[in-house]
Amino acid sequence: MRLYLLRLGTIPRLGAPVAAYLIRTDEGRTVLVDSGAPPGGLPGGAPAVEAGEGQDLVTALAGAGVRPEDVDTVVCSHFDPDHVGGHASFPAAEFVVQREHWDLARSGTVPRLTASRPLWDVPGLRYRTVEGDTELLPGVELIASGGHVPGHQSVLVRLERTGAVLLAVDAIPMSAALDPERRPVLPFDLDEKELRESTRRLVDLARAENALIVHGHDAEQWRTLRVAPAYYD
Repeated sequence: MRLYLLRLGTIPRLGAPVAAYLIRTDEGRTVLVDSGAPPGGLPGGAPAVEAGEGQDLVTALAGAGVRPEDVDTVVCSHFDPDHVGGHASFPAAEFVVQREHWDLARSGTVPRLTASRPLWDVPGLRYRTVEGDTELLPGVELIASGGHVPGHQSVLVRLERTGAVLLAVDAIPMSAALDPERRPVLPFDLDEKELRESTRRLVDLARAENALIVHGHDAEQWRTLRVAPAYYD
């Protein structure tokens, strides 16, 4: 199994990456985790993500030898606009999201999820909801990690040579947020209590698995990681 870290641009002012993740299994499964920001800019007046050459999703996938039609599963960590911008490129895939998040997003009670709805509520896309920790396929587990937003999920990938890699996404977006008690609560984090509980749970899981934690928006860490077309296996 191979894991590719896809850098799909940079958040202005922060220098922080916008990311997606590609998993290719030995059995021929192709799983995408998130789909980055929309090419035309983020909904709701947020500054557009700055994308360099080759950092659009389709080009990044091509660098790993993958076409959009090859992707059979898209794992949705959550529906923030910088994570769902390319969903429409995968009409043949099954999208997997936590039921809690699906219900919240469709309720219209969280403005940023409502603003991003045209990106994820695309006619014809097939969604499957799961509840809590779920084995997606052998070696790939979905880990419930709410707090940033209810129903957020992270992904644990067990690789043969690298060992375990925990894609924390926005549950622990940077290494400065690894301490459950002292971590900052950022403007888009909706539930501080659950956020700290999820942080503790993910850190404990990473320790038990001896896992590399990949933070979703950590500019410093991403300079040290193998970014696609390089991969972890």
